[in-house]
Amino acid sequence: MIHWRILSVAAGTLLYAVTSCLGATNVVVSGTPSHAVPSTLYGQMFESGDGGLYGELLQNRAFQQVTPGTTAALNAWHAVNGATLNVIADSNPVSSSLPNSLQVSFPSGDNAVGFSNEGFWGIKVDSSWTYTASLYYRFPTSSSFSGILTLGLQNSAGQTVASSSVPIRGSQRTWTQVKVTFKPSSSQSSTNNRFVVTINNTSSSTQTINFAMLSLFPPTFKNRPNGMRADIAEALVEMGPSFFRFPGGNNLGQTVASRWQWNATVGSLLDRPGRVGDWGYVNTDGLGLLEYLTFFEDAGMEPIMAVWSGYALGGTNLPENQLAPYIQQAKDQINFVIGDPSTSAPAALRASLGHPEPFALRYVEVGNEDFFAASTYPYRWKDFVGNLSAIFPQLRFIATTNTFNPIISPNPLQYDVHVYQTPTWFAQNSFFYDGFQRNSTTYFEGEYAAISTNSSDLFGSPATGRLLFPTMQGSAGEAAFMTGLERNSDIVFAASYAPLLQHVNGSQWTPNLVSFDAGSVIRSTSFYVQKLFSLNKGDDYLPSTLPSRTGTTFWSVTRSRSSGNVIIKVANTASAVSDLTFQLPFNTVASSGMLQQLHGVQTASNTPAQPNAVVPTTSTIATGRTLNFSAPGFSVSVITVKAS
Repeated sequence: MIHWRILSVAAGTLLYAVTSCLGATNVVVSGTPSHAVPSTLYGQMFESGDGGLYGELLQNRAFQQVTPGTTAALNAWHAVNGATLNVIADSNPVSSSLPNSLQVSFPSGDNAVGFSNEGFWGIKVDSSWTYTASLYYRFPTSSSFSGILTLGLQNSAGQTVASSSVPIRGSQRTWTQVKVTFKPSSSQSSTNNRFVVTINNTSSSTQTINFAMLSLFPPTFKNRPNGMRADIAEALVEMGPSFFRFPGGNNLGQTVASRWQWNATVGSLLDRPGRVGDWGYVNTDGLGLLEYLTFFEDAGMEPIMAVWSGYALGGTNLPENQLAPYIQQAKDQINFVIGDPSTSAPAALRASLGHPEPFALRYVEVGNEDFFAASTYPYRWKDFVGNLSAIFPQLRFIATTNTFNPIISPNPLQYDVHVYQTPTWFAQNSFFYDGFQRNSTTYFEGEYAAISTNSSDLFGSPATGRLLFPTMQGSAGEAAFMTGLERNSDIVFAASYAPLLQHVNGSQWTPNLVSFDAGSVIRSTSFYVQKLFSLNKGDDYLPSTLPSRTGTTFWSVTRSRSSGNVIIKVANTASAVSDLTFQLPFNTVASSGMLQQLHGVQTASNTPAQPNAVVPTTSTIATGRTLNFSAPGFSVSVITVKAS
């Protein structure tokens, strides 16, 4: 017995769903695409790189945004063999942007005396790497001292595994940079290692030296100076993202004074004061606007760039008559990215820093989560977009309030939508965008993730359901939601899971797509879902029988123009196996195809203790014009088959 019912897909094509009494769900696929899948559909969202994506290994390297003379100012720094450390407001700082220095008193003696830095909960020591270390120093008072300054790495037993030395003299009262490289004699299985700076003070008196802007870099992604941590960057690129949303997110600014400002993040590291970020720790801004843009080029991503728009997360809303300088700063930020060096000072600065050609930029986001400041967004949107679009008519501006609430002018052609919910919510909301009007407005699902199993306390603690790491249930739910993004990609032009990264020893939000510590990177179950969807996106969406809105299995079908491959994605959000039969409308369909599959028990997670508990498998599957498939419980599957 067969039951027929009429269903309509978002793009308006009518298809007939067929349910067999034998239990398999029959899915009829159309050979006529309803719309092209945007090239930007899958990407990444990011806020701050210190201790993670940014390659710097030293924590609190320049004593930025700390109070001199306090214990907190010495965070991550420790005395070695009797030295005395104190962070001071230097009377002659290394730069006006970095007013603090580390003043070290070295007692006399034959021992190597100095100070160390613990890194961000450790430092990886790899004998195949060449490390680059640097610092600035000066003697506050001239002396006759002559000695050797040694920079290096020590393991947890205090053994030096890499070092390099330079001569210094007490007559050096102005700031001088020391820059050395060293290669460890052996790799260390533990990351409990430290960066050490010492001298052998064989003089008869204590020597006092001021230090500033200390740095230690491993080899970076694409070997860029001041670049990205290679293993994390490689993991991000592995997902095949098409865009990168930056610099936030909430990290645009907690207060007006502490907002992210592009011009404080470019040029010499000595000219970057840093800021207290919105997540409670200091942002060095070593990962600045130019470093971001260079990384995007290296990784083959395009930017979706936010500009601060007059609202600070702490609650400040600037009145309309105070917006002008911030609009100008946004103009300058955009000009740094795409301006002509012959007519724009910010663009000329970009050229002077080694990139005369403009970077790619199509999308600019005006603010972040301005539904928190909906009453002021109408005039802020009008003034920012009115001024910016007059100068940059080629750009597309993204609004960040709730969609069409409040009504703002000019009418936004792009909205950013954020959803943090339960795995069940995502499984039940594959049709979230199907009811949206087709009225020339498109949507950026800029932040989404299954973060808790407790819908009554989404942002609570693990004790009340908050997830520490993505689970297979949550990832399957997200995949179900993503099949809806593909079905509605005539209006959804981009989507990014959030947050992207977490250090397992110091995180303010869980779960995250990628976790890491000083020595390793952990790819979550949701990481693999993003990768499976992004690398198997397809070019055209093929309408098919719609899943049940109240069901537990969801699918999407796309096709590659270049290969002719049909790509079927299936998300099973329940524990039971789901049987499906796909009817492909093509004259010739290969007898076998490729199956990529991620599946595990409901609570399965990739964690520091079990980083590879759930990983995708690849196998061959029997295919044909009629394709029978059984989706395991809590699974995400991608079937690729040649058809013509």
